[in-house]
Order: sequence, then C-alpha cells, then structure tokens
Amino acid sequence: MLAAGLVAARAMTAGPAPRHAARIAGSPAPSPTPAPRPRPPRRLPVGTMGSYAVAAHVLRLVDRSRPRLGPRDLRTVVRYPVIPAATAAAGPLARGLFPLVVFAPGYLQCDGSYAALLDSWASAGYVVAGIEFPHTNCHVTSPDESDLANQPGDMAYVISQLLAVSGAQRGALAGLVNPARIAVTGHSDGGDTVAALTAGSCCMDHQVRASIVLAGAEWPPLGRSYFARAAPPMLFVQGDADTINLPADSIAMYQADHSGPRFYLDLFGSGHLLPYEGRGYPEPVVARVTVAFLNRYLADRPGAGLAMRRAAAVRGVAALVSGGQLPP
Repeated sequence: MLAAGLVAARAMTAGPAPRHAARIAGSPAPSPTPAPRPRPPRRLPVGTMGSYAVAAHVLRLVDRSRPRLGPRDLRTVVRYPVIPAATAAAGPLARGLFPLVVFAPGYLQCDGSYAALLDSWASAGYVVAGIEFPHTNCHVTSPDESDLANQPGDMAYVISQLLAVSGAQRGALAGLVNPARIAVTGHSDGGDTVAALTAGSCCMDHQVRASIVLAGAEWPPLGRSYFARAAPPMLFVQGDADTINLPADSIAMYQADHSGPRFYLDLFGSGHLLPYEGRGYPEPVVARVTVAFLNRYLADRPGAGLAMRRAAAVRGVAALVSGGQLPP
C-alpha cells in the first residue's frame, strides 16, 4: 500500500506531460508558416490600339431630371475593351480599370456612323459611350437642331449614369470605368456640344479631364462666354476643305483657349464627314492622334505627347500645331 501511495503522489506533483514530448528539451517551438499575402488587385494597360477586342452594350437611359424638357430618351451605345479570360483568371482585377470617353455625334447622326473611330479608342483600353440625342439623332423624322442647347446637359447626365452603372457589383459594365478619368469628344454639332461642356460658362463639367472637338464651333444660342475659366486640355481637329464647319470656326476656338494645353490638327483637303466616318485616309491619322492625345491627358501615359506629334506627321495629309501657333 505504501508503494502504491508513493506512485500516486509522484503522479500528482509531476504536472501535465509536455505537449511535444518528442521535442528535445530546451529547443524552441517551431514558428507557424505565415499565410501568403493576398495579391493586390491588378490594373490593365491602356493606350495601344488593337490591344483589346471590343464589345458593345446598349443603355436605354431616360433623363427626367429637367422637368421643363420632359423625359429625354438617351439611348447610349457603350463600346468597351474585352478582358481576356486568361487575364481575368490570373488574379483579382482593380475596379475602375479603364478611362471613359463620352462621344456626341453630329446633327442627324448616330454613333454607328463613327464605328471605326470609336472602335479604335475602345481597342486601346477606353470605355467609349456614344449618345443618341433625342431630337437630332439619325432616326428622328422631325429633327430640331435648336435642341443642341440641351445637349451639354444630356452628356452630363449620361456621364453620371455610366459612373453609377460601373459602380454596381454586377453587370456588363460593372467596375470598368475609372471615375477620375473622363474625357468628352464630339463631331460637328456634337463638337459644339462638347465645346460648351468643357469651355462654355453655361455648362462646364469639371469632372472632364480632356476634350476633343472634331469640326466644331461655339454655339451662339448657348450664350455667355467661352474660355472665361480654365478648360481641360483640348484637341481641335478640322479639315481645311470643310464647307459645313469652316476652318475659321475651329481656329477661333483654338486661339481663344489660353487656359491650358491645346492642339490643332489640320487635315489637308478634307471635308466634313470622311475624316471621322470613313475608314480610309485621313481617318487612321485622326484615330492615332486622338488616341495619343487621350493617352497623354487622360491615361497619363509617358511619351504620348511625342507619339501624338509623330502620328500627325504624315506628309500631304495632316499637320499638328499647339499653343496658339497657326497651322501652315
């Protein structure tokens, strides 16, 4: 009995058995293996035409925010870069991947007339939204050109809706638009609209970081003044044989802009439609120069300023000037 009691007493005073009995006495415990750090969301390259396949999505927007005008049907065709499946599968992507370019067609025109040019922008990594204005698009039977006075507000509304759609968690455009990188561009009456939105005291939108006016002019019915306040960097493109929007109209705006970087692309012997709606020269030059301009002032891509000048240096086709210098 004495021996049994002694064994029991030793068991009570010895304490619990060590957790790692096989470990050599005095050796440190092994450190736990650290969990791998999650990869930060990736951004994708922007700036090289042809880098992406292009898809399209139609937004049927109706603006009811201006009651005196009634509901405004603003069908918008959004062309956007297709992210390759292998790229999407390689890890998480950042939200707000691509800059946004909102396009205003000319009088009685729709975005499809400009398909080659808009596809060029989208293939370089830009989300491109072409608006059909309610009273001046290619489908209306009773057009009203005076409605141009309301088109800057239409563009501002479409920008707000695109940001909302991109901010959603799901949908074809979810996460695609970078809200800090917005440009506007337009042709003819659409160019007038864009000029008012970016330089007119009537309706400047300070979200816009860059502007391209294709054969546009100041629109007197909008009233007030242009370039009274700082405008974003602007590129004016004009055919010197255009008899609808005269070269003097574009040159007047270009020279009036003293607020920041401004450029003038002179297209030799070109008229009003072919440089923007065609597929032959000079449309490829317009595509390359406009992409380089967007790369410089919207995507902040190094070297894009030099690329813009090189793209415009096509003997007998075009010339690019800047800073108020007049074209040759």
